Amino acid sequence: MSADKFDSSKFLKHVTTEPGVYRMFDAGATVIYVGKAKNLKNRLSSYFQKNVSSVKTQALVAQICNIEVTVTETETEALILENNLIKEYLPKYNILLRDDKSYPYILITDHKHPRLTMHRGKKRNKGHYFGPFPSAGAVWQSLRIMQKIFPVRQCEDGFYKVRSRPCLQHQLKRCSAPCVEGFVTDEQYQEQVELVKKFLTGKSQDVIDLLINKMEVASEKLHFEDAGFYRDQIFALRKVTEQQNVSGTIDEIDVLAFSSDKGLASMHVLYIRDQKVLGSKNFSPTVPANSEPSEIVTSFISQFYLNGVGGQNIPKTIIVPPETEELEELAAAIAQVRSAKVELVKPQRGEKFKYYQLAQKNADIDLATKLSDGRAISSKYKELCEVLKVPKIERMECFDISHTFGEYPIASCVVFGPEGPTKSAYRRYNVKGVKGGDDYGAMEFALNKRYKNVESAENVPDVLFIDGGKGQLNKAEAFFSDWPLEKSPIIAGIAKGEGRKAGLEILYLNGGEIEIDLPPTSLALHLIQHIRDESHRFAITGHRNKRNKAKTQSILQDMPGVGAKRRQALLKNFGGLQGVMAAKAEDFAKVPGISKQLAEDLHAFLHDKD
Repeated sequence: MSADKFDSSKFLKHVTTEPGVYRMFDAGATVIYVGKAKNLKNRLSSYFQKNVSSVKTQALVAQICNIEVTVTETETEALILENNLIKEYLPKYNILLRDDKSYPYILITDHKHPRLTMHRGKKRNKGHYFGPFPSAGAVWQSLRIMQKIFPVRQCEDGFYKVRSRPCLQHQLKRCSAPCVEGFVTDEQYQEQVELVKKFLTGKSQDVIDLLINKMEVASEKLHFEDAGFYRDQIFALRKVTEQQNVSGTIDEIDVLAFSSDKGLASMHVLYIRDQKVLGSKNFSPTVPANSEPSEIVTSFISQFYLNGVGGQNIPKTIIVPPETEELEELAAAIAQVRSAKVELVKPQRGEKFKYYQLAQKNADIDLATKLSDGRAISSKYKELCEVLKVPKIERMECFDISHTFGEYPIASCVVFGPEGPTKSAYRRYNVKGVKGGDDYGAMEFALNKRYKNVESAENVPDVLFIDGGKGQLNKAEAFFSDWPLEKSPIIAGIAKGEGRKAGLEILYLNGGEIEIDLPPTSLALHLIQHIRDESHRFAITGHRNKRNKAKTQSILQDMPGVGAKRRQALLKNFGGLQGVMAAKAEDFAKVPGISKQLAEDLHAFLHDKD
């Protein structure tokens, strides 16, 4: 089906005037745009007028082959449905808020003696979650602060369960040692947990008031040690509160600011809770060409709060940029998510406007940084093209091998495009069938894994960097000597210079016959160093993971005839791996589920390993 076959006049005759959501499809039945409307007929008619000024709308209409509508009871329902569909289909003509990071939370677990810890990912663990926080650093800072104030354990459950005496944290007065009897009662420990919950919900003053009351009660009862403990908590909490306070009276507010230029956009969100700056974060929405600022801002706010990116703790007041449209509809939709009234405000003066100016300054700085980085990358690519004498470079790949004295070898391949690293295209390969320490063989293995099934020239890099000298370069060139495709990469070896110092690298081409020694100030050299360092980082990370996994893998996992249940029975009966290693064949035979023959086989296996 082509776009020309879509009969808009016939379609519009039957469209309802009620509110709802519409989905536009291209020739491949792919959703290319999702929108909402108070009046579906009027909104959809506007796309097919003769004089449409928006270039983006013209491009969109040219690809429409079909339109489907869903009627809703209210505009608010339409807004919520629109966001759900955008999240599901990711249409290319919609403003897309892409933020795939797993935001960190603080978790208080649901145990007899709850643990205070950081959590990422799906909320599978039972307990109370607080957040999200703008970064892991903000979480760890908060945990360190609370450890000094509230003696609630932060240790791993495994460490907690096996304690027979208090650890160093108790001696430092940072844990009340609930793991050992006699140091804190369950009621006292739970009291501290409840104080932590109040503190994390921004009720610092309430916590201080409770502690003051407890200190006075303890003093009246002549429990001076308890009174001193509460006094120290109050002092520490007040000190922290003073450090975090900002000069304001607003208890709960989010402040959003917007900046855009040259097709890039930045949204900055400032979090204020209990008169404190809880944190801030920059976001970079994917912006289709020729998008209006009002559309970018409105779509960001909608997706940020309705799709859960903004977290569960939505404030009652949200400061929004002047470009924001549909304030009442947005507020009504967000209120449904919050289950309470929400006010969206465009500030003009006073304290809220000061917060907005701060957020706007951060958004402008973030955008300037992005634009600067883009220009720098463009200049580096341009200079590298001049060095390699090619008209343009669209795709570069770099290989590196990492191992420890030949053990646990890993090969990495990183990919760079015109805008920098393309991390979704990165690959690691477990090197197999190659003698330990044979870097040439490992390189040949990795190249074969990467390119043996390549059929399209689009997946062939313009430049292939090999982290190594002439030997690795020759291996790579030999691999491509009988390359079946018309397009083949320029292959360059990156050799470390004298003293292996950065800035002294030598670039080898044509089997090492051509040596290029770039000056330390060269932008092309900086780009080469970047892709080489990224390849090395990616390889060594994979190597360390493989090595650590091998170190932690029990020898019992290799024992023939021993599955998970028998392995668990052996460890339980002999008190651990050392007991298993010291056991005799007849001892194995006494374990339920282990026959006499299997016991002899296991004993022989262990001694063969020795």
